[in-house]
Amino acid sequence: MVLTRTKTTVRRDPDKFPAAQLALLALVRVAEPIALTSIFPYAWRLVLDFDVGDPANASFYAGLLISAFALAESLTGMYWGGLSDRLGRKPVLIMGCFGTIASLLIVGFSTSFWMALTGRFIGGALNGNIGVIQTMVGELVTNPKHEPKAYAIMPFIWSVGIIIGPAVGGCFATPAKNFPGTALDIELFRKFPYLLPNLICTALMVVSIIAGWFCLEETHPGMQPWSTSAGDSDERTPIQDRIARPSMVATQGTTSMPAVNLTQNESYGTFNQVTEEAVATEEWHLRPDGSELPLRDQNDTNPRWLTRRVSMLLLALGIFTYHSMTYDSLLPIFQQDARVPADDTNLPAPFATRYGSFAGGLGLTIQESGVILAFNGIIALFVQGIVFPLLASYFGIWKSFIIVTVLHPLAYFIVPWLALLPDNLLYPGIYASLTVRNLLSIVAYPVLLILIKEASPSNSCLGKINGLAASTGAACRTMASPIAGLLYGIGDKIDFTALAWWASALVAVIGAIQAFTINQKRSGPQHGVRPVGHCKYLRPDAEQARRLRKESIIRIRVGEDSGYASEDEDDERAPLFATRVPRA
Repeated sequence: MVLTRTKTTVRRDPDKFPAAQLALLALVRVAEPIALTSIFPYAWRLVLDFDVGDPANASFYAGLLISAFALAESLTGMYWGGLSDRLGRKPVLIMGCFGTIASLLIVGFSTSFWMALTGRFIGGALNGNIGVIQTMVGELVTNPKHEPKAYAIMPFIWSVGIIIGPAVGGCFATPAKNFPGTALDIELFRKFPYLLPNLICTALMVVSIIAGWFCLEETHPGMQPWSTSAGDSDERTPIQDRIARPSMVATQGTTSMPAVNLTQNESYGTFNQVTEEAVATEEWHLRPDGSELPLRDQNDTNPRWLTRRVSMLLLALGIFTYHSMTYDSLLPIFQQDARVPADDTNLPAPFATRYGSFAGGLGLTIQESGVILAFNGIIALFVQGIVFPLLASYFGIWKSFIIVTVLHPLAYFIVPWLALLPDNLLYPGIYASLTVRNLLSIVAYPVLLILIKEASPSNSCLGKINGLAASTGAACRTMASPIAGLLYGIGDKIDFTALAWWASALVAVIGAIQAFTINQKRSGPQHGVRPVGHCKYLRPDAEQARRLRKESIIRIRVGEDSGYASEDEDDERAPLFATRVPRA
């Protein structure tokens, strides 16, 4: 295929950082969250404009609109990953971009809610770029020294995208109404009030496609000019040139949290360096003559991968993903819902003032909501780059997890009280609540992923665990928005919109209780976090390097090709040796 041809006939120098190719991938990557999140500020208003039944149910339909993309993406992600293994990464990446463009145009030209919903679903179904991009990064970066820097780029780019996306959607929705008498006040935008933000996102995607088409190299190891066919490969062929890294489904919390593949050495959705700080355990499977056992025989010796600790951590990830996604979907609805002062409701004094009450929202416009969501992305970026490494380094991964999980219900409990604030305190209150939420959620996501990886019985199990984590997150993201919207609609009918927020707080309380049922792992690989820059409050680099130079335990199992796995750990057919080697 034309798209899989590479412009070079020589190998990439592994000692040279692939800055140009990563920049092209970043261009494709940043266009995706922009397109994905641009609908957030106006999704609720779009449903109201389409007059879909009772206005009180608009929040439910807005939740469906938001979750449709995640649902379709989770159903087709494995297919696109497998297709990229057969056709190459580049053509699948380009096809995903075209799928996003189709989704944007359908939503922009929608004349009914169901047409817009179809457009969102098509966009998710035709886009498998999350897993493909991660695989391409892993194939571009073959030098371990470059991995921390390379894997930090995509989370940073995603964070930039979720800043720009809501700003585009909020500022350019309904342009004929918001910019009367200007060049945007034309019949096209009167008929399709939400077309302009989708056209802007489409233009960004077109730029990504052009750059990728002409400049991006194919990274599939089997499709390189120097690659060796399966029948000709031997031990002299570098392993990265003989075996393609599978495009695994990636784990993702919410739209504000980039996807992570636990099978690769990543920064766990942050742009900070995450390293093992304790004695690590490796397991080698050898024949009696010292040669390596075939993979099929190694698989027979894999331990039970779905342990109680792994199961409980995956449950914690599902609970977190659910209530965090409800926050993302409820926030723009609550911001744009009309304020209901105490004179217009029967709610008692604690829940109503002359400025507003728990019977309504904050009364902001789409544009104001979009700007607030953009600033929310900036706050998340700051927490991710500065606060997270400080907190994780000071308290450690486990304590950080417990702290943010226990405090998480507060993020949902305080939001309804914003409706009671006077106008001069409303924006400070909004940004204070967003700061609290980001401090908790941005820290919770990577530490959960780190704990899940630490809990894995073996690296050979990580593919299964990553797949189950991705499925768990996708299912919870899909359910969260419609359920939260339904509860908000019920609360609107009974003049108590705090119902949806406090229901999410209750789920977070359940998550806090569940966290104490997880046993802390005190042995095996432990992880530490280092910020992208130097900080005087953290350990000096020299001390950090000394702490990292610890021993590794390598367990060597010796057996025959026919398989030596046994339920009995003392089975003499599978002798086990352990040795300690220094690890840099």
